Formats: sequence, structure tokens, C-alpha cells
Amino acid sequence: MTNNLLVLQSDFGLVDGAVAAMFGVALQESAELEIHNLTHDITPYNIFEASYRLFQTVEYWPQGTTFVSVVDPGVGSKRKSVVALTESNQFIVTPDNGTLSYIKNHVGIKAIREISEVKNRRQNTEYSYTFHGRDVYAYTGAKLASGHITFEEVGPELSVDDIVELPEVATRIEDETVFGAIDILDVRFGSLWTSIKREEFYTLAPEFGDRFEVTIYNNDMLVYQNQVTYGKSFADVRIGQPILYINSLYRLGLAINQGSFAKAYNVGVGSNWRIEIRRIA
Repeated sequence: MTNNLLVLQSDFGLVDGAVAAMFGVALQESAELEIHNLTHDITPYNIFEASYRLFQTVEYWPQGTTFVSVVDPGVGSKRKSVVALTESNQFIVTPDNGTLSYIKNHVGIKAIREISEVKNRRQNTEYSYTFHGRDVYAYTGAKLASGHITFEEVGPELSVDDIVELPEVATRIEDETVFGAIDILDVRFGSLWTSIKREEFYTLAPEFGDRFEVTIYNNDMLVYQNQVTYGKSFADVRIGQPILYINSLYRLGLAINQGSFAKAYNVGVGSNWRIEIRRIA
């Protein structure tokens, strides 16, 4: 069922040897593996971001691909190490610390197993407590991706209902206004990706060229309020002007044409960053 494809994600960065060590462990298990990077620039300790980047990526990989995601501020604690089998027949090797939230809710998980560290941990690493990315996750991911173990051999089955989940902000619609949160950034370009789905925004019956009042709060503090054009793509407004658009994940985005909205208005992400989109009469 696996296909020799192994995709790695972490918050380790590339400034030292951590990622290279994960590659090496995987290739020691099987030199036939094709190893790819999703990203290693997850904001340190940001489990929500890790969860979102998996959701952003997994559907574009073939069935049977194995993903290893290591954003693990609780490394060495009692949090479980698991492998999830998704509804799209892919495997995700990760701590059960909330990383699987978006996959469970927006892709679907068929089954989940706890990694048995008796069988599926590198030998002679039992006294190393802080690099499970190398000793448990990359190792188990490589064994699974190469077909050296089956999903059933990962370890005991757990209940999908018991997966640790991070809270998501539910979209609210009332009085010609859609309320949501700023989930994440399109990091390099500074665009805001909201929690508001295309079909939720479309309850306001938008047409390209329509203007909406956009309000952003950080908790109760007003950060931004302006009228913004809804467009098909960034070039629908002048350079330096803001635009509402539907992003590649069919979520509502907010950008500045050839500029960074996040930097221009010092906007962050997370459930405390709320956004309101109101139709202008």
C-alpha cells in the first residue's frame, strides 16, 4: 500500500544537522526511498501551523505516501507517538498533540495506531529523550514507506475519536456579515488566509468588483477597518491596494497587490485574530 515516498515536515529549520539526520536514518532503513521536504520552517512549537500545512499539502500527493510531521514541544513527555491512516490512504507519522486536527476534520482519518517503541525505535537510542524526530518518527516513517512494516505492525490501534484536537473558530453568519478568524499566513507574500470557506463567504452573494467592509480585531483591539474590493486575482486592484480573494484552498484571503498585508498592518494569526466581512449596502 505504501509507495517509497516519504515527506518530512518540522520546525527544525536547516541551520544545523537535525533534518539531515532524519534523512540519514530513513536512507539507512531503505536507500530506495524518495525523500522530500514539505517544510522545515514551521514557526517553532506551533502545532496549529503544522496541522494546517499538512492539510494544505497532502491531497496533492499519491495514495500510499507517508508523511512525517515533527512539531513536538512535548517531546519526552507522555504524549503519544502515532501513525494515522487517512481517508485518502496516506500515512501521517506524528505526535498526537493536535497536529492531526485539520487532517481529521477536513480530510478524514480511517484509523490510528500508537507507535510501539519496543519494535519501532532505532536501537541504542532509549536514553535519548529529545530527538524523537530522528529516533522514532523518521525511523518508523521509513519502515512504513519502504514496506518493511505494515500499518498493523506500527503498534496497537487507538480510537480515532480520542485524537488530540486543537480548537477551530467556527464561521458565523448574520446581518449580511461573515465572522471568522485569521488561520495562517501565505508566509512569503504576507497574505492572510482566513477560516471562512468560499461557500460561507458566498452567502453574501458577492460579485467580482464588489466592495466589503473588512474589520480585523486582535482580541478586542481594533487593528484594521477598511472597504476592500473582492477580486478574482491580485491584479484586479492597483499595486499597493488591498483585495479579498478566494485562495487555493477555497478559503477567503486578504492581500495587498505586490505587498505584505501582514507586515503593513502588523497582523498575526490564531483564534484571537478575528475578521469580519460585511456587505456594503
